[in-house]
Amino acid sequence: MNSGTLLAVCRVHELLPTTDATGVTAIDKRPVDGEVRVHALGLTGDIQASRKHHGGESKAVYAYSQDDAEYWAAELGTPIPPGLFGENLRITGIAVSEAVIGERWQIGGKTVLEVTCPRTPCRNFAARMHQPRWAVRFTEAARTGTYLRVVRTGTISAGDTVSVIHKPEHGVTSGDVFRGLSPEQTRLLSNAAASGDVSLSPEIRKVLRTLAAREAMAG
Repeated sequence: MNSGTLLAVCRVHELLPTTDATGVTAIDKRPVDGEVRVHALGLTGDIQASRKHHGGESKAVYAYSQDDAEYWAAELGTPIPPGLFGENLRITGIAVSEAVIGERWQIGGKTVLEVTCPRTPCRNFAARMHQPRWAVRFTEAARTGTYLRVVRTGTISAGDTVSVIHKPEHGVTSGDVFRGLSPEQTRLLSNAAASGDVSLSPEIRKVLRTLAAREAMAG
């Protein structure tokens, strides 16, 4: 099992106005100093303005890798500091966007998080970036980062080791889900869920139901 380093812990700095029904967004995350407690719904002091699309137990924490941030820095010609993409955790040494669904990370001495599903770019993310066709570009690159559920609460801080302590054998990654599952990947993930090897998030279960319905119609 590999390991990496937690470069920054980020939480909401201020709520920004939006034109959607919610009226505000909590995408403005910025690094904080010292220890931050992680509870079942995320980081103490952090919020999600729209719980329909963000937050909840299966999207309690959002992580993004330094490698992916550096890719975008080169593409856009501007730095991508921790929190700019609305992430809670900026991590180096782990391929966050290609983490296996159900993979577990231990951060520091106690906190354990589990990979659940990829991030889908939204209108507020596009507005924050001020980049032409941002949602399309982000989608095409498939460097999405990943959401995580909290398996064991604790405290985390920048500089902590992030250790991969469990990786399910099915091998289907958060990035695979985002790009679109093949029939074989669908079978592997479904079988892993049926055997109890992985507990799928509502978002992934919805994807599998949609794929099953399409297959039934095609057959």
